[in-house]
Amino acid sequence: MCLGIPGRVTEIRDEAGLAMGKVDFGGVRKDACLAYLPDVQLGDYVIVHVGFAISKVDEAEALKTLQILDEMGVMEPELMTMGPGMDGLAVVSDDAPGALTFNPALPPATFGGPTA
Repeated sequence: MCLGIPGRVTEIRDEAGLAMGKVDFGGVRKDACLAYLPDVQLGDYVIVHVGFAISKVDEAEALKTLQILDEMGVMEPELMTMGPGMDGLAVVSDDAPGALTFNPALPPATFGGPTA
């Protein structure tokens, strides 16, 4: 399954003239091509599909979508393979190691992390 998943842009960089960045999906950070969204800024939420940010989305909609995807049980398997090359595992951030879970009570960019 290949879903478009919302995430928060945490880094923007230029790689040989191509806009690239790091997108945080609740503690799982993946590289994504940002070339389709020339006006994207740090902190924006974007929909990422197979390693490409294809549209911007507002924070409330992004968090709602992430919660639904997590409840469906498709978040973790999708994030573990999503991205350029489609063959490497995702990088789990230092601040949210372990299983990916959604917690709407946490501030936006920090939801997720180990289950208690």
